Amino acid sequence: MSLRADIEAFVGHLRGRHYSARTCALYAGDLARLAECAGGRSAEALQVHDLRRCLAQLHARGYAPRSLARMLSAWRRFYAWLGRAGRVQANPCAGLRAPKGARRLPHTLSPDAVAQLLAPAAAADALALRDRAMFELMYSSGLRLSELVGLNLGEVDLAAGEVTVTGKGRKTRIVPVGRMAIAALQAWLAVRPSVARDERALFVGARGGRISPRVVQVQLKRLGLSRGLTTRVHPHALRHSFASHLLQSSGELRAVQEMLGHASLSTTQVYTHLDYQHLARVYDQAHPRARKK
Repeated sequence: MSLRADIEAFVGHLRGRHYSARTCALYAGDLARLAECAGGRSAEALQVHDLRRCLAQLHARGYAPRSLARMLSAWRRFYAWLGRAGRVQANPCAGLRAPKGARRLPHTLSPDAVAQLLAPAAAADALALRDRAMFELMYSSGLRLSELVGLNLGEVDLAAGEVTVTGKGRKTRIVPVGRMAIAALQAWLAVRPSVARDERALFVGARGGRISPRVVQVQLKRLGLSRGLTTRVHPHALRHSFASHLLQSSGELRAVQEMLGHASLSTTQVYTHLDYQHLARVYDQAHPRARKK
């Protein structure tokens, strides 16, 4: 069979396994790029060096590394299907890797934007006080959305200024809580009994049960629009902003890693790329060949 006929049969196989139309179309498109590079040769005739050359050509044509990684995944699965049919002895994609793309920097808000977002309202009902307490706590302590909605009353110690967080892998960590977040939490806890039915959840929805992640996302987006912010505001942006601003002020990468609950320091290091001007100021002040007279 020709390569294009094999591709059609493979996509038909996916449809038979009830893959969505979109998924089948993506596989068909990614495998069509392979057929273009093959130059009329069959799937069996293509070797690992042919596929590596094909990836290089597509990269040179402007395909992004993420797109190439998706294509390579489709090719690998296609050859695995051929292998199960006894058509090929080994998967020529097995040792191939797509080119690495530049790591995208997380979206952060400036300190002024955070101040604009979290400024207290002149008058606020119970749910508005809840929202301000949630967002102050996320920015103050760098919480993930799942960690915020999972908090229980006994896990926040306002007297000690700390919160016990259960993160990924059910790992717990203790994180400081700043004075603005403590004040916002005190205001929320004073009115919480009027709306809460759930006895454990720190933050509850309008019906009194534990608040859902979607409600937090919607309320933060609405707050950002009402405060005139031009950039999209989402819960993780507050966590990113916490990490970036703390690192810029302290330079303590290990401490930021522990507060974020990152298992690897390399995950936290992305924040060191966010403020070159800060690094330049440190260089000017500290390097013996850079100090100004």
